[in-house]
Amino acid sequence: MANDVTRRVASAVSVEAAASSPCGGNPYLRIFKSNVYVRDHDRSLKFYVDQLGFCVVADGRFEFGHWVAIAPPDGSAILALIAPRRGSENYSLIGRPTNVSFIAEDIDATYELWRGRGVKFEQPPQPQLWGGTFATFVDIDGNSFELLGSDEMSREIEAQRRAANERVESERRLEQELEIAKQVQARLFPQGAPELRTLDYAGVCIQARHVGGDYYDFLSFGPNRVGLLIGDISGKGIAAALLMANLQANVRSQLALARVQPALFLKTVNRILYENTVDSAYSTIFFAEYEDDTQKMRYANCGHLSGLLLRAGGAVEELHSTGTVLGMFRHWDGHMSTCQLEPGDTLALYTDGVTEASNAHGEEFGQRRLMEALRRHRRPGAKATVGAILAEVQEYCAGEQEDDITLIVAKCRGEQKAKVRARRKKP
Repeated sequence: MANDVTRRVASAVSVEAAASSPCGGNPYLRIFKSNVYVRDHDRSLKFYVDQLGFCVVADGRFEFGHWVAIAPPDGSAILALIAPRRGSENYSLIGRPTNVSFIAEDIDATYELWRGRGVKFEQPPQPQLWGGTFATFVDIDGNSFELLGSDEMSREIEAQRRAANERVESERRLEQELEIAKQVQARLFPQGAPELRTLDYAGVCIQARHVGGDYYDFLSFGPNRVGLLIGDISGKGIAAALLMANLQANVRSQLALARVQPALFLKTVNRILYENTVDSAYSTIFFAEYEDDTQKMRYANCGHLSGLLLRAGGAVEELHSTGTVLGMFRHWDGHMSTCQLEPGDTLALYTDGVTEASNAHGEEFGQRRLMEALRRHRRPGAKATVGAILAEVQEYCAGEQEDDITLIVAKCRGEQKAKVRARRKKP
């Protein structure tokens, strides 16, 4: 009974009508399939694929048997070819009218094409009182189908085809524009790093989408000083990417101020971001200024995740927040803190895409795993450590990246090691 109802419903809706837009604000609904019972799948597929030009969209085996789904090349209807067991109730349905109707944009052209391929028609296309044209054909098992033609339906098909082509072209243009945006944003990240005697550092940003809101930068404050900056913009996608570009421009425009008054630098960046963005826009920032000669680091954590400072002896210090986020409030409330780096110390700055990366069970990578990874990879250089930790995070989440992943690793080499390296470089 259920199969009979399915066939009757399918016959009332054409291939193209099944793909039309929902009306009246109702949820989207379309016919999934109509069953066609055949004696042999391989034999039937040759007919539907070679003679009718259909394509196979699914092929599987289930408890009820082998099930092959086929569809017209330009249509959305699916026929499920089922080979029932001999003697079963469904086996008796082979070779009967299917009550499935196909609408052809040009019924005469389709008729001539299929007839030329050996398709057997019970009657050629004939005009009907309702204004359309009607023909019937059978497959190799004798299952019969209706082929319909109508000027009004043809116009509707053409309109749907134009709309589909426009959607495809619009998606193509959007994809192209996003790729250009990705390339532009990639140039906003540091293309090099000022070289220091006592600090080896590197960074990476892997976006979850074409573009994103994570940001990191290396700022040159002269021959002996460098600024390390990492940020996470509110939101995702294009909107976050635009804010990221805004932040980068603001930071770069205030470099002169950052060299002499880091706290005032952050206050200025905060004010500009506040005045030039919507109320809901903000960014967390971790900004650190490192001095090569003294190996001292001054930093401000503006609502960002705690920086991790792995000491040479194995202890880990968390560099917690020292101020509010940037762009949320008119006035930035915060201060700079200072810490002394020693040879063998490793600093890690990161965004939540690292610690919140989840595996198949929903378990996050977490800060503890990040600390363990830093300990495991403390001997290689900063760039190698960044690459190793990135690989661990990506393996942990099995390639299903939900958020941008940004990481900076800085390793204090110490003055003695720096002198040895310098001597080795001399000719």
